[in-house]
Amino acid sequence: MFEQLGLIGCGLMGGSFALALKRAGLVKRVVGYSKSPSTTERARQMGVIDVEAPSALLAVSGADIVLLAVPVAATEATLKAIRHLVTGNMLIMDVGSTKRDVVDAARRVLRDHVGSFVPCHPITGKEVSGVEHADPDLYAGRQVILTPIERTQVAQLKRASDLWEALGSKVVQMSPESHDAAFAAVSHLPHLIAFALVNSIATQPAGEDFLSLAGPGFRDFTRIAAADPKIWRDILLANRHELVEQANLFQRSLIDMLKQLEQEGGGEALEQMIDHASQTRAHWRMGQKK
Repeated sequence: MFEQLGLIGCGLMGGSFALALKRAGLVKRVVGYSKSPSTTERARQMGVIDVEAPSALLAVSGADIVLLAVPVAATEATLKAIRHLVTGNMLIMDVGSTKRDVVDAARRVLRDHVGSFVPCHPITGKEVSGVEHADPDLYAGRQVILTPIERTQVAQLKRASDLWEALGSKVVQMSPESHDAAFAAVSHLPHLIAFALVNSIATQPAGEDFLSLAGPGFRDFTRIAAADPKIWRDILLANRHELVEQANLFQRSLIDMLKQLEQEGGGEALEQMIDHASQTRAHWRMGQKK
């Protein structure tokens, strides 16, 4: 049981976390702050938070747990705003989708108290944003990746792990570097491809006609192109090095397949490539169901 949650960022992710903690009886009081006062007020009206704080610093005053639910690009500035009230006994977590930049910011800003910070990435979300869509079940049954560093306190890491598990999440641990490499491959690159694909069709003279004929498969894949531009700009820039490496690997694979299309007798090799992809996906899906 935590006495007080200092919530910085009262949108979908932060609001859902607060609601989940409240429902599970894991926190007595939630003090929230958002850059937009109307968001903080709405969060209080909805019962997501109990008290509105006028600043990030005052949101963490008296807190024994703090959640940063802000864009990754705002992490360092947020940590600077609260560092004077950070203590060794305070559990601080974030929900950012990149981790090396977040960890680097925590090292620079928190210094001696960086051990209180446990970097987190819940693999969840919705196509809509805002506190209006906060959902206490958002994290239930979802993976939450923790990326501790060498200075992370063992006790704080356990508190974070126990907390997410109490919310019904499946906790996984890995290094910040491994996390960013993995998500460059399975999240950031697919978004980049979806953005590029939609743009490549839209710029053609008959692009709108082509899009009007798209079936469910195309719509399911390219729906991620409807993501928030500012948020995804920051995510892609934050993980640019891993993303470029993954994009280069993808480019090689795509070129190999295109070569088979261009040459006579390439059908068999092309079929083998498609079959390999199909078998890989089937194996992955079986592992997901276990």
